[in-house]
Amino acid sequence: MESMTNGMPATGIEGAVWRKSRRSNPSGNCVELAVLPDSRVAVRNSRHTSGPALIYSRDGMAAFVRSAKDGEFDDLFARD
Repeated sequence: MESMTNGMPATGIEGAVWRKSRRSNPSGNCVELAVLPDSRVAVRNSRHTSGPALIYSRDGMAAFVRSAKDGEFDDLFARD
């Protein structure tokens, strides 16, 4: 298996099956995820499919999703 690192071109991740949330809007401004063969998770911008991918451990991604569900980042979207 090739070495997969943060910032590598998303098109260089062979065999990745990219998916986005059912809640994504049709404008294409979405985040896409792919589970990698070693169980890590790749993340890319759906508008720039050949752009850089960020690679996270499965545990790191699970912690992020739990935190988002718990509202830890809600203050980022607070309106003045």
